[in-house]
Amino acid sequence: MRLIALEEHYRLPSLESSEAVLAFQRDAGFSSDSPMGRRMAKLSELGEQRLDDMDAAGIDMQVLSHSHPTPAEFPPDEGVELARAANDLAARAVAAHPDRFVAFATLPMSAPQAAADELERSVSELGFRGALVNGHTDGRFFDDRSLWPVLERAQRLDVPIYLHPVEPPEAVRRAYYEGLPGPAGKMLSAAGWGWHVDTGMHVLRMVLGGVFDEFPRLQLIVGHMGEALPFMLARSSQILRPALDKPLEQYVEEHLHFTTSGMFTYPPFLCLLLVVGADRVMFAVDYPYSDNEEGRAFMLGAPISEADKEKIAYGNAERLLRIGAHAGG
Repeated sequence: MRLIALEEHYRLPSLESSEAVLAFQRDAGFSSDSPMGRRMAKLSELGEQRLDDMDAAGIDMQVLSHSHPTPAEFPPDEGVELARAANDLAARAVAAHPDRFVAFATLPMSAPQAAADELERSVSELGFRGALVNGHTDGRFFDDRSLWPVLERAQRLDVPIYLHPVEPPEAVRRAYYEGLPGPAGKMLSAAGWGWHVDTGMHVLRMVLGGVFDEFPRLQLIVGHMGEALPFMLARSSQILRPALDKPLEQYVEEHLHFTTSGMFTYPPFLCLLLVVGADRVMFAVDYPYSDNEEGRAFMLGAPISEADKEKIAYGNAERLLRIGAHAGG
């Protein structure tokens, strides 16, 4: 079965030894020669090693997106330069292997108008299929109108935004995650919990803040089986209904798509399918942080119909991202 993986990361080689990367490794308690350190070393490789890893697991295509640190974490001028460099690097990989790679743009979100322009350049000139944005921008979420130039441009270009987790805002990090022993607080604030609930909350802020009312054709992708949203959707919808023009489920149906990235157990997957249906779910591995072969085994062994497997494995991605069947076009 054809597999298109939607949340597959790379990093500019010039950022490999940046203080942001080194600090993340220190805080999370792993070194460059640890299993996770060796996985992260693959981020800067966009050639034969990555293709070999894909071939070994039967991954037909990756949708490339830039990993931490993002251009938004740098001063605006520097962020704009880094975003252009990262997107140009991904574009060269796509050009070299158009049947194996497509890409999402990375954006200098600390400069929203420049970010909108970089999105347009990436889509119109480089052929990218949307953008991946890493959560809040200096504590501002997408309900903040200062960030709306990016959303307006995405709607006009008719491309989705993939909302990816990032560290919680500093005040949240201090209140929720400080004071735990060793690296426990860092791990809990990140992939152990904080990243995911923070991203789910971000989506709810977008709904409550009128983002999708303002941009009625905007499409948003969230990973990790929905960042806890599917489990809470009915409860949240019931409580939030007086604050919304229409049911929360309708916003989800009209604007949201979900991926399996980094989560390879069936209970949350089946919850997601029961809540949103197979037409809005897409396969992702979260390479190199997660394992391609584990992802493939999860997808092929899923206790669902063959028709739904085909939608999730490749069909929905082909439709949303306009990827030609068995081609990168």
